[in-house]
Amino acid sequence: MSITVGGAEGIVNVIDNFDRPRNAYAEGPYAGTGTYAHAFNNKPGERVPKAGAVAEAGVGRAGAAWGVYSAGAKGPNASAKAEANVLGAGAIARAEIGSVSAVAGPVSVKLGLGVDTGVTVSPTKVELKFLGTGLTLGEEMGISLLGNEVKCSVM
Repeated sequence: MSITVGGAEGIVNVIDNFDRPRNAYAEGPYAGTGTYAHAFNNKPGERVPKAGAVAEAGVGRAGAAWGVYSAGAKGPNASAKAEANVLGAGAIARAEIGSVSAVAGPVSVKLGLGVDTGVTVSPTKVELKFLGTGLTLGEEMGISLLGNEVKCSVM
């Protein structure tokens, strides 16, 4: 379980998605890869400069989003992602048996059974994880143990 309140990432999410149109989806087995690069486009998800690559595959997923609110559920899945943005850079690989998540502006909650391995570095924090266990140090302090996580924003 992961709960994050506030912090720079939450503020960037609000700026990037405040006018995101309503969208809902549900799909069975999926797989895909992609790259992206966006900067200063006046479109939801493209305002804040970022570039990255992602590869993912899973058994099923469903979700909905509108503005700064979103919710989703995933069945068994695996993914790898690398991204650089105005807040920092990182790469992470994730494998999950399943998860549910919700975001409301700068607040996010995720409950699931899975493990992450990767690193994120920014001017305000460093996050290191190996098989779901690790630390977050900086403006956001946290500890992860076997895929369960507790974080607190000190910004």
